[in-house]
Amino acid sequence: MMRIKAILLFLFAVFFLSLVSSGDQGKPKLASVSIKPAVKESAPSQTPPSSLPDVKAKNKIDEFVLAKLKELGIPPARLCSDHEFIRRVYLDVIGTLPTAQEARTFILDKGPNKHSTLIEHLLERQEFADYWAMKWSDLLRVKAEFPINLWPNAVQAYHRWIRTSIKKNLPYDRFVRELLVSSGSNFRVPQVNFYRAIQSKEPEAIAQAVALTFMGVRAENWEKDRLSDMAAFFSQIVYKSTGEWKEEIVCFDPNKAGALSTESVALSTIFPDGTRARLSHGQDPREVFADWLIAPKNPWFTRNIVNRIWSWLLGRGIIHEPDDIRPDNPPSNPELLAFLEKELIGAHYDLKHLYRLILNSNTYRLSSVPRTNKPAGQANFSYYPLRQLEAEVLIDALNQITGTTEKYSSAIPEPFTFIPAEQRSIALADGSITSSFLEMFGRSSRDTGLESERNNSPTSAQRLHLLNSSHIQRKIEQGRKLRNLMQAKGNMRQLATRFYLTILSRFPTNEEVKIVEAYSKSNRGNKRIVAVDLAWALINSAEFLYRH
Repeated sequence: MMRIKAILLFLFAVFFLSLVSSGDQGKPKLASVSIKPAVKESAPSQTPPSSLPDVKAKNKIDEFVLAKLKELGIPPARLCSDHEFIRRVYLDVIGTLPTAQEARTFILDKGPNKHSTLIEHLLERQEFADYWAMKWSDLLRVKAEFPINLWPNAVQAYHRWIRTSIKKNLPYDRFVRELLVSSGSNFRVPQVNFYRAIQSKEPEAIAQAVALTFMGVRAENWEKDRLSDMAAFFSQIVYKSTGEWKEEIVCFDPNKAGALSTESVALSTIFPDGTRARLSHGQDPREVFADWLIAPKNPWFTRNIVNRIWSWLLGRGIIHEPDDIRPDNPPSNPELLAFLEKELIGAHYDLKHLYRLILNSNTYRLSSVPRTNKPAGQANFSYYPLRQLEAEVLIDALNQITGTTEKYSSAIPEPFTFIPAEQRSIALADGSITSSFLEMFGRSSRDTGLESERNNSPTSAQRLHLLNSSHIQRKIEQGRKLRNLMQAKGNMRQLATRFYLTILSRFPTNEEVKIVEAYSKSNRGNKRIVAVDLAWALINSAEFLYRH
């Protein structure tokens, strides 16, 4: 009983120094406490956001954001500290925590260009392709069997193509066009699985999926005639079985029974913007639609992807929600959105150009501590919003800091259920391969392609699992990396420094070191007890569980 009380007091002390609970909408706020160096030769002075100078515009993004905030009378948050930035940009760009050494090196680096240098480095990391393939697999419904129609072989091929396209930085317009116009085997031409991964093969269902994914529009809310006109472009897709189990040839068939002839499609089909389609005899209507869609003047295509990426990096779209673009849902900053659209078009749809613009802005570097409680502050990006880590990112982070692995399973009898021990969750190809942890923490079901399928809202079950489950406790007590940290030579100050850098990507404050030292004395210097309980306390802090 005394041990339990000591642990709870220890946890409360750590929480008190790093958190202020009951933030906006039930989310915790990180406290703005003064942080001083714990060890002169290793821990630099970490300036809190409250003492930093006013934010200045670093690029055009900042000019648009700061101008809008000034118009609204909303002060922007201060710039975040270096330890906040490295953790934030690692999680946002590669879905991975920085190692203790990476965090230490960046924090101690005095170079003027270290932020932009780090961004370039992360954009070339292997994990960049893994993480963004995961996000695109949510939208493209990369998942075996019910209610999605993909066979496991096709899922693996589809995910591999998505990841390779991201790794090679395939221009976004080409990426989309290949998904829409490709024909061939679902095993050998992975792009055709875009159509196979839609729950219904009806043209209207395909049109709705295309509109949602590449236009950010919920076409089910359109007038019936408008949806029917768009659906006609997909009315001559056929699915032909082969001699191989579950293989299908997806292609255009101008003679498809019951479909409009190519000539009548030209006469009756209208693009979603109201212009009439022009087709030559025998031309695949998908190609005509794709060329219309990816044209720079298209009113939805560029706007959709720019808004989605902004939302993924900054927690909220310039148009909110990012997959609900409509006339009565205007952007919070039209000038900013128009600028980003123009930049992406000028860069020939190089998405990394867009990442660089956003990540190198001071808007992205704003602290997560707002300077005002005005509701418009969040919608106009006056601060970086707190967001709980995605399920895959969180379990990967836990495995990384503890040196443990995770077990996965699938309800589908497939040959890819066996996952190597070192496999990271963000690199899982198939949405049907999962774990109880991933399901509990809101992993996307990949059924519809809606952003809302992923649920990052905290729940009581999640908190209890992190606080009191044997699953997490085993990782802490038996994990190879944490065991090595606790067995390393050094005093309690050095142990605290190692654990804080490993778990929170920062040096501990003097106050936090004193808490660890006092807790050590109360446990007669038992380093193992102190290390296990310290890891448990830090893992259960909002500073670990949230992007900030």
